Parts: sequence; structure tokens; C-alpha cells
Amino acid sequence: MSSISDIAGRIHSVETFGALDGPGIRYVVFLQGCLLRCAYCHNPDTWDGCDGTSTTAGEVVEKILPFRNFIQSGGVTLSGGEPLVQPEFAAAILRLCKEQGFHTAVDTCGAVPMEKCREALELADMLLLDIKALDSEECKSLTGMGNENALRLLNWCQEVQKPVWIRHVCVPGITLEPQKLEKLSDFLTGFSCIQKIELLPFHKMGAYKWEALKVPFTLADTPEPTAAQMEEARSIFLSRNLPL
Repeated sequence: MSSISDIAGRIHSVETFGALDGPGIRYVVFLQGCLLRCAYCHNPDTWDGCDGTSTTAGEVVEKILPFRNFIQSGGVTLSGGEPLVQPEFAAAILRLCKEQGFHTAVDTCGAVPMEKCREALELADMLLLDIKALDSEECKSLTGMGNENALRLLNWCQEVQKPVWIRHVCVPGITLEPQKLEKLSDFLTGFSCIQKIELLPFHKMGAYKWEALKVPFTLADTPEPTAAQMEEARSIFLSRNLPL
């Protein structure tokens, strides 16, 4: 492996047989650190960039290699946290993965300005882009930041035709509102780079982590969406011929 193997960073954990983070079976590396503070985050223990395990890009990829046969029809996904808050580390892992012939994806909220992480974005074969809310003020209320960088990233993907899967968390009373979903779906019809849209139901499986961190979980009393509500949400996107 090349000298980029020595580029260091911090990871939170790995998933060796991921089926929810891109096409096929994937090895998922969760990097430490995030700029956002999403009200519904299920991994708040990834927020602090100083936590996690210190390692190098070469060490990360060496641990992926034994799983080659299992992920050959899928690939490697960098997730988090937000992997692009460690842009050099993420780029090094992606480059080493490409040298090994692995398909690569980056699961990102798009909050990191493109000029700080362009190499990683260009190296990734595809992006999983989380659109928190179409309205920037609502996005700021939900996450602590507006959505300008995320939408700029989506526009860049359209320009260069970088394949994208869009992710959107459906929170009853907040994002799971027909009018908001209609506006979002209408907006997304303008992007041919989008290969799939994943509407993710809000859940509270990470609530215990908030408690452990002694951080108030403000959505504790918010109900999880029903199957009927999620089906209604999907029907809005399907009516626009968007890929689900």
C-alpha cells in the first residue's frame, strides 16, 4: 500500500455485513465526529471527534480485506458521525479501497463545505446524502445548521452525475407532513443523479445513548410513525415517479 496508508484518524465502530448503507452487502466504517446535532440522532456517541479509536487508513483497509468475498457484490461505505469532518482520513481510506477494487460510498449529511472535502467526494463511487429538511430554517432547528451546504453538494452531484441515494428521516409532527413531503419530492424530481430515495421512519433506539451522555432527548415524547403514515409518505414520492 502507498504512503497514504499512514494517514491517521478516528473511527467509532465497524459493521462487517451491512445491508442498509448502499447497494449490496457492505463493510461499513463509522468515523468519529459530526458538525450537526440532529434531534433524532441515534448515534450521539459519534459526535465528539476526540472519542473513538485512533487508527490509520492502512489499518482500516487491512481489516476490510478478509471480507472481500462477502462484499464483492456490494462494497465499502464510510458513515458516522459525519465521515467528511475527517476529509484527509476519509479520502485515504477511499483511495486505498479503490486500489483494492472495492465499490465505495460515503454516507453524508452534506454539512462540510465542499472545498474542504472535494477529494473524498470525487473518490467515492456514490453518495448517500441525508436531506434533513428542505427549508433551511427548519433544518437549523432540527440539526443546528442550515441545509445550504447539503443542497450545494446535491447540485454538484447533478453537474458531474455522481450517483446519489437520498435519505430523509420522517418525524411525525415535524418532517412527516404531507405538504413538506410534497415540496421535497417536487424539488427532487429535478435531479437525474438520484438513483434511490430512502424514507426512514423516526425511531428511538438510540435514546439510551442520549441518557448516557446526559444530553436531553427532546423527541422522547414524539411517537414513531405508523406503517400507514410511512405508506402515505411513500405514495407522495411514487406519484412523482421518484425511485424508492
